Amino acid sequence: MSYLLGIDLGTTGVKVLLVDKNGCLVDSLTREYPLLTPRPGWAEQNPADWKENTLIALREIRERNKEKEIAAIGLTGQMHGAVLLDGKGEVIRPAILWCDQRTDRESEEIHEIFGYEKFLSITGNPALTGFTAPKILWVKKNEPENFKKISRILLPKDYLRFILTGDFFSDVSDASGTSLFEVGKRNWSQEIIKGLQLKSEWLPEVKESVEVTGRISREVAMITGIKQGTPVVAGAGDQAASAFGCGIIEEGIISVTLGTSGVIFASTDSMKREEKGRLHSFCHAVRGKWHLMGVMLSAGGSFRWLRDTLGGEEKEIGKKEGIDPYQVLTRQAKEVPAGSEGVIFLPYLAGERTPHQDPYARGVFFGISLKTTKAHLIRSVLEGIAFGLNDSLKLMKEMGVKIEEVRIVGGGARSVFWKEIISSVFELPIYTLKAEEGSSYGAALIAGVGSGIFEDEKEAAKVVKIKDKTQPVEKYVKAYRKIYPFFGELYHSLKKEFRQISNIVEV
Repeated sequence: MSYLLGIDLGTTGVKVLLVDKNGCLVDSLTREYPLLTPRPGWAEQNPADWKENTLIALREIRERNKEKEIAAIGLTGQMHGAVLLDGKGEVIRPAILWCDQRTDRESEEIHEIFGYEKFLSITGNPALTGFTAPKILWVKKNEPENFKKISRILLPKDYLRFILTGDFFSDVSDASGTSLFEVGKRNWSQEIIKGLQLKSEWLPEVKESVEVTGRISREVAMITGIKQGTPVVAGAGDQAASAFGCGIIEEGIISVTLGTSGVIFASTDSMKREEKGRLHSFCHAVRGKWHLMGVMLSAGGSFRWLRDTLGGEEKEIGKKEGIDPYQVLTRQAKEVPAGSEGVIFLPYLAGERTPHQDPYARGVFFGISLKTTKAHLIRSVLEGIAFGLNDSLKLMKEMGVKIEEVRIVGGGARSVFWKEIISSVFELPIYTLKAEEGSSYGAALIAGVGSGIFEDEKEAAKVVKIKDKTQPVEKYVKAYRKIYPFFGELYHSLKKEFRQISNIVEV
């Protein structure tokens, strides 16, 4: 039997996953690496850490599965990061990541150069602070010596491709998030590149996600034990790969990814653009398809912040009971009525993308009284994240996007209680999948199409199976219909103050 390998280069670690041709998980492992935050709002990583941990992970999974033939490898990972290489293929500086917020001024400059509407018409998206082009301009302005050294610009997973194969390629889904890509035409925008005074030869050739873009080199084969010449497909950005792994390849089925960030993803048969650019409009990992995507920066990240900041007691209880501290936290939240008795949480701990596109937005607890307990705070965080996700769903509905089924993946999908909250806010049933591996699983399936194990994307999607279904809770629905409107009003009431307090803190 032939097997497929998916590699997901995440923000906290690299995950390597092995599946068989029936889509069944065989083995997986994760190796973590550090996140660098040299200044508030900055986020960087050393690509050498990616290389080292990926090669070790590949060697370990190969040693544990020596008898299994790997037919192909699929790549995925964090999007938007800027990996700058010199003429010798050496990394010039640490990669600036998707969650880095230093480029607000550069984003504004890009819109000033082209005009906001024109830029939106070409790329399908605003030049957000997290995207790649503003990062390159920041380096040009603030690190001119490093800028002069640039010979290649790669996205994170594409740097891994270079390490594994020696080849320079990207794919249409990941390239869509660079602010240098003409999404409707599925290729780099020469007009944008020229207007920003960059060089098109710095950028890799772009392929469809299922196309083979290189083969494992002799050097990597010697280090990892993976056969030299094993094909590596183009792969996809993490969200497109995750959606592929959820079977979101046609209109009507949408996915919710509840990880560090939160994502609502809908496949579309043609390119669709939200008029104000509040939803991302990207190429899909499926040939001839596009997708709309709403992104909140701190979904599960907000819950993790709560655990790490206020959950010391719950961590100890979890150790004693042998359960995850998140389970202890959600157990407490169940004691509080839906709506948290007026306590509302704004989950903007790292700014926000959809729908506000505001790097200055911050987290807020509103409505705290003498009656408020930790349980109220916990439930309000879970509800605030669900409200934030619903902002994206609401925009999609307003655009006329067909929504027949919602599938959920990510760490948050393990909590039945949290799924009940989300289902009740959405007022839709939510389906959980048997394979919960997300992006790495999708990357493996993409490799299956590229290697011919699956005839096409539709055949690959057939291996995706439903595990269970969560229905809205009627009493929750009634409460959230009343509370949700206040969630949006709170942000708009505080928008000016978010910017002002940021200026004071910077001074």
